[in-house]
Amino acid sequence: MFLVALSFAYFAKALSGSYMKSTITQLERRFDIPSYLIGVIDGSFEIGNLLVIAFVSYFGAKLHRPKIIGVGCVLMSIGTFIIALPHFITGRLDKAITYTQKGTKFTESHCFSGCEGESNLSMWIYVLLGNVLRGIGETPVQPLGISYIDDFATEENAALYVGCVQTISVVGPVFGYLLGSLCAKIYVDIGFVSMDSITITPADARWVGAWWLGYLIAGVITLLSAIPFWFLPRSLLKDPEKSTKLHTTPLSSEFLPTLRTLLGHQVYLIYLCVTIIQLNSLIGMVTYKPKYIEQHFRQSASKANFLMGVINIPAVALGIFSGGLLMKKMKLNIMEAAKFAFGTSLIGYFLSLIFFAMSCDNAKVAGVTVSYNSMETISYDKHSVFTGCNSDCFCSASDWDPICGDNGITYVSPCLAGCTSSAGSGKNTVFSNCSCIGAAGNFTASTGQCHHTDDCDRMFPYFLALSVITSFIISLGGTPGYMILIRCIKPELKSLALGFHALATRTLAGIPAPIYFGAIIDTTCLKWGQKRCGGIGACRIYNTTAYRVAYLGLTLSLRTISFIICIPGFILLSHQLKKEERNGIHGALANRGAELEALRKDDFVISNLDHSQQTSDNIIDRETQL
Repeated sequence: MFLVALSFAYFAKALSGSYMKSTITQLERRFDIPSYLIGVIDGSFEIGNLLVIAFVSYFGAKLHRPKIIGVGCVLMSIGTFIIALPHFITGRLDKAITYTQKGTKFTESHCFSGCEGESNLSMWIYVLLGNVLRGIGETPVQPLGISYIDDFATEENAALYVGCVQTISVVGPVFGYLLGSLCAKIYVDIGFVSMDSITITPADARWVGAWWLGYLIAGVITLLSAIPFWFLPRSLLKDPEKSTKLHTTPLSSEFLPTLRTLLGHQVYLIYLCVTIIQLNSLIGMVTYKPKYIEQHFRQSASKANFLMGVINIPAVALGIFSGGLLMKKMKLNIMEAAKFAFGTSLIGYFLSLIFFAMSCDNAKVAGVTVSYNSMETISYDKHSVFTGCNSDCFCSASDWDPICGDNGITYVSPCLAGCTSSAGSGKNTVFSNCSCIGAAGNFTASTGQCHHTDDCDRMFPYFLALSVITSFIISLGGTPGYMILIRCIKPELKSLALGFHALATRTLAGIPAPIYFGAIIDTTCLKWGQKRCGGIGACRIYNTTAYRVAYLGLTLSLRTISFIICIPGFILLSHQLKKEERNGIHGALANRGAELEALRKDDFVISNLDHSQQTSDNIIDRETQL
């Protein structure tokens, strides 16, 4: 029953975590924040985890572990509900742009609902605080849950039970991304606004899905996972004295010397550096992969999340499982496991270089990526949105309300396209007499950005196939790589080594990676949106080439550094194994000599006791046998 409860808790926390990553672009657009702030929000989960991990790991074992896990699940649930709270305390996202004729041209007027009454406190703060609380609540689930299984399950079943829990935790992200895909299709203010009045589609850079709905669902699931733990016993041991001893181990006064010994272990230190750098690469890449698919291959957020859940995550899970199976079948020792993990990572690295060649052209946006005068000349000057054909329209350069001209070029707004009239409403609005679109000014335009995706549509399936292959190959080395950590350390240092490794990777990879990845992605933005009450908001369009180079370049650069550090690691590991082998041989010889001496002493005693019954020949024969 505990195994079922813990598996459900793992599923719930994995679902919530993956759903958070699936809503990155939705949160950016809803709160008009840049990518680096999304990185801060994403990393806040690890911050919450670190705040209490030491207390939970030490004091949790002394208390009622199932109930502590139950409390953690309740806190995770509350944190998840807090993340969704801003949707219910802020106004609707019904920003309207109306166009009025002034002479022969359109001039823009803007209506921002609810701006005057909006709190000075940015609403994304609630998302961050909720995620911190999620991190605090998640802390006891793994250490106390796994230790409970290890303490009370039989030795032959413990590994199987832990494997079951880990397997279920891989299923969680699949459902998390699928939930993200479903919610991204639904408009954020569904039920509060008429969908006929919405002029944008899920493919639009301004579309915000019902991000809050998934958090409510995830919060309910997490709350349900807490219930069974309140009915489970503190101990499953029949011997109460043994149970008491299990939870009253005093804190060792040798902690600092032991930690110093651990950090003095050169192989462990190099392993720690390699995994921290590789996890920086992995976390940054996974966090922004749905966004990369959206921006680079011009796919909707819903489709990007669906593909992550259905294709990428299962490939990773299969790779981890297959790696463990291969290690068992091939009976790899520590050096062979290290070579296997390095080899799979290196193959995945070289395959990942092909991603640089999988490119899509920048969308043609007048005054942003192409100039008004020469549609083939690239221009990234934001001031070039003004030209002769729209100079007397009194347009705003900061708005993003794109229309698609008959010439296949996107214009930042109808005003900047020089349009003078319109017909229809909502998504069916058609602008006409647009002086910037055609020489005669008799061309029309429709709402939304032009979607010329022929080149991307051809390339995207190859990107997906390569993504699945590389994910599987790199994941093959996951289990063998983790076994290096377990086997290269002495048994008495193993618990501390695992704990310090988890602490270091969370602090130096889980927190900073999403932040600096997001900051670097922000540098490739070509057109920033405008906040409801003024100021820079979320990015509307990126320089596709620069985005690809920045995202892939940073990911692969970090992995290159990790490979370089692996070289001295292999040398030191080889020396350690040779030293252990020599010590093992000397130890075996010493033990053999001690056993021989003990046998001789025993024989001497026996010979004296039974001297009258033994002959000299028997004694010599006994010595020969020895």
